[in-house]
Amino acid sequence: MFVQANAFGGEGESRFCCVRYGNVLGTRGSVIPIFLEQSKRGKITLTDRRMTRFCITLDAAVRFAILCIEQMQGGEIFILKTSSFCLADLAESIGRNCQIDYVGMRPGEKVHEVLVSEDESRNALELENMYVIQPVHPWWKKDNWMQGRALPEGFRYASDLSAD
Repeated sequence: MFVQANAFGGEGESRFCCVRYGNVLGTRGSVIPIFLEQSKRGKITLTDRRMTRFCITLDAAVRFAILCIEQMQGGEIFILKTSSFCLADLAESIGRNCQIDYVGMRPGEKVHEVLVSEDESRNALELENMYVIQPVHPWWKKDNWMQGRALPEGFRYASDLSAD
């Protein structure tokens, strides 16, 4: 909706963009507080041993959002290059003496997180510390991001490809 809002902004000065990053460590949506609470009971549940996710600190997420606001033209999706991790490694680190139960994938859940899909990569550029997915609209000027490099055919930015 935010990307599309630029098409309806008319001649006004309002512009919109999106930032996309992985799990913000330690927040309500993060798995860390869940694993910590489960470890107190001696058992951590995990859906799949292969599962990987991107991660970012709250401070880094805020700095990235501000940077994107300062650089945006309007309509872009910004993806920070960041590290990823294997959830099984995290569970084992948090629950050193805990049993880890693998309970199976839930409907709609993915083994690996994808922040830039192969389809999106056709309109994305790579910069030093981020990817920028450019909007596909007649009003978008391709020269808005001249400093970016086009991504190779079939590129995807996924947590299994960058897991540390």
